[in-house]
Amino acid sequence: MKSLFPHSATTSDITVRVAVSFLPEQSEPARGRWFWAYHVRIENGGRSAVQLMERTWTISDGRGAKSEVQGEGVVGEQPVIEPGGAFDYVSGCPLPTPTGYMEGQYLMVSEQGRSFAAAIPRFPLVAPAVTT
Repeated sequence: MKSLFPHSATTSDITVRVAVSFLPEQSEPARGRWFWAYHVRIENGGRSAVQLMERTWTISDGRGAKSEVQGEGVVGEQPVIEPGGAFDYVSGCPLPTPTGYMEGQYLMVSEQGRSFAAAIPRFPLVAPAVTT
């Protein structure tokens, strides 16, 4: 699991794992655009179901400029993750620099109605060096 998802963070019984891939076919370095896809797996190691209600991302480019993205759910869903279950999704991030990072948190609600923030681990966005 570690090799497929090299970045992980666990909050309470929720583990968030992330794998990231640079997408050269969607990047245009000459126009100042680099693009990555990231695959997130949210695992519920607890004894009760949880629902992902909101997301907050902090995205930083190679110049240190930060932006925050907030919204309901992920990829149009507010998934319920059963005990022992997982939810996977893939999304993408463009940057105006060849390096940067992302991190954040999910607002989760337990079956009992308790809200808590599950950490999304910081992961680097690094385009491979281009040799001329």
